[in-house]
Amino acid sequence: MKAVIETGGKQYYVEEGTVLYIEKLDEEAGKTVTFDKVLMVDNKVGQPYLTNAVVTGEVVKHGKTKKIIVYKYNQKKNYRRKQGHRQPYTKVEIKSIKVK
Repeated sequence: MKAVIETGGKQYYVEEGTVLYIEKLDEEAGKTVTFDKVLMVDNKVGQPYLTNAVVTGEVVKHGKTKKIIVYKYNQKKNYRRKQGHRQPYTKVEIKSIKVK
């Protein structure tokens, strides 16, 4: 089965066994997490969500992405600001897609 889920303000196309890097969740590694905001399963489309569909996954680990540099600069004004940012993420493996 294939599905489209929404989490962290983003939409993901998933199948069983898919590994996702999503916005950080508050679950510990090894715990199961359920996604109930399912937009589509196979060819069934919700308006906006399917009420009888659930996607479950397992939290593999938490981490941070590579650092990006945010650099602000105004010429001739002696204004320079350098800042780094590392976005936290959660690695999730999709275990099952169920439609009731």
